[in-house]
Amino acid sequence: MAGAVISRGLMLAATILVARMLGKTVYGELGMIQSTVGMFGVFAGFGLGLTATKHVAEFRRSDPDRAGRIIGLSGLFAMLTGGLMALGLFIFAPWLAEHTINAPHLAGVLRIGALILFINALNGAQTGALAGFEAFKTIAHVNLFVGLISFPILVCGAYFGGLIGAVWALAINLGVNWLLNHIALRKEVRRFRIPFTFRNCGREMSVLWAFSLPAVLSGAMVGPVRWACNAMLVNQPEGYNNMGIFTAALAFQTLLLFASGMLSAPLLSMLSNAGSNTSEKLGTVNILSSWILGVIVAIPLLCFPEIPQMLFGENYQNYSFKITLSIVVFYTCIIMFKEGLARTLAVNNLLWWGFFSNLFWAIILIVSAIFFVRWGAPGLAVSFSIAYIVNTLILVPLYYSRKLVPKGTLISLGSITIWSTLIVLVLLNIVNVSLLFRAIAFVPSLLLVVAAFRGLMRPVNVTMEQTA
Repeated sequence: MAGAVISRGLMLAATILVARMLGKTVYGELGMIQSTVGMFGVFAGFGLGLTATKHVAEFRRSDPDRAGRIIGLSGLFAMLTGGLMALGLFIFAPWLAEHTINAPHLAGVLRIGALILFINALNGAQTGALAGFEAFKTIAHVNLFVGLISFPILVCGAYFGGLIGAVWALAINLGVNWLLNHIALRKEVRRFRIPFTFRNCGREMSVLWAFSLPAVLSGAMVGPVRWACNAMLVNQPEGYNNMGIFTAALAFQTLLLFASGMLSAPLLSMLSNAGSNTSEKLGTVNILSSWILGVIVAIPLLCFPEIPQMLFGENYQNYSFKITLSIVVFYTCIIMFKEGLARTLAVNNLLWWGFFSNLFWAIILIVSAIFFVRWGAPGLAVSFSIAYIVNTLILVPLYYSRKLVPKGTLISLGSITIWSTLIVLVLLNIVNVSLLFRAIAFVPSLLLVVAAFRGLMRPVNVTMEQTA
C-alpha cells in the first residue's frame, strides 16, 4: 500500500501538471487515446494477470511444475494476444481516429498507443504471477521505482513534445516497468524452485478456457463499453473539452483503483490459498477493505472539491468539473465495494457470474449514456452512476442469498449510514452550497462512516473472541 500510494501519488501529480500544460482539449484527446488503448487492452490481457495470481498461489507449493507451466503459458499467451491486438490497433488507427473518436489527426498518436498496449499485456501477466507468489514487497519496490521515474518522464514528455511526447512517455514508463517485473519474476521462481519454462505449457490450456475466457469476456463488458461511451461524448459539441473534464475527474479514481489493486493481489492470493477453509474474518475483511479505502478518500474530495479544481488549474474551476468529480467519486465507492465480491467470484471459479453481471451493467450504461451524454461530462458521470447503482441493487442481493457476501455488509444500519452520507455530500455539491457549510459537514461525516465501519467489523471481533 505504501509503495502504491507513493507511486500513484507521483503519477497523480504528474497527471495534474500534464493537464495544466496540455489544456482541456488536448488533455481530453490524451484521455481518449488512453481509453482506446484500454478498450483493446481488455482482449490483449486476456485475464492472464488474474489467472496467474489465482493458480500460482494455489499450486506454488502443492504442484510447482504446474505452477511453472501456468506462468510460462501466461507469458506466452500475453505475447500472442498483446501482439495481435497491438497490430490491429496499429493498422486500424486511421479508421478509428476518423470514424469513431472524431479526431483524424490522432491516427499517428494511436499507433504509438499500440506499443503501450503490447507492453501492458506483458506487464499484466508478470504482475499477476508475482502476486501469486505473494511477493508484495518486491511489487512495492517496483511500483515505487516506476513511480519515481514516471514523474520526470511524463512531465518532460508533455512539456517538450506535447500530446505525442506524453504518449511516448507512457510507453517508456511501461517499458521500464516490464524490465523490473521480468527481473523480479525470475528471482521468485528461483526462490520457490519452480521450473519456469514454455515446455509442455500447452497442457494447461484448459485453465485459459475455464478461467481466463470468462475473465476476458467479463472485462469485455467494461473496457469497450467505457470506450463507446467516451466516443459518444467526444462526438458531442465541445466533446473534447468535456472529455478533458471527465478525464481529470477520473484521475482520483485511477489512484484509488490502483491502491485497491494493491489490496486485491494479497487478498486474492490468501483466499485462493485458503480455499474452502476461508475464515469469516478473512471473508469480511475481503469485502470491507477496498470499500473502506474508497469511502475514507471520497469524503474529503466531496467536501472540498475546490482542492482538485485548484490543482488542475483555471480551466477546471467551473461547476461542470465540480459536479463531474462529485459523481465520479460516488460511483467509485460502489466500484470499491464490489471489488471484494469480484475476488470472491474468482476464488470460487464463478467468473461466468461476473460476466453476466457486467453484461447487465453494460446494457444499462449504454442506454443511460444515450439519454444523458448530451449534457457533457456530468451527463456521462450520471450514466455511470445509474449503471452501477441499478446493477448493485439487483444483482448483489443474489450473491448475498448464496452467502458470497458476509452478513451486514449489504443491508444493515451501518451500510445505510455510509451510503446516505455519501449521497448527501454529493447533493450538497449539486445544489452548490457554500464551502463553509461543507467544511462544517466534513468532521461529522467522517465520524459517521468510521463508526459505521466499526459496526460492520464487530461481528468479526465477536467471532474472534468466541474462538479465543
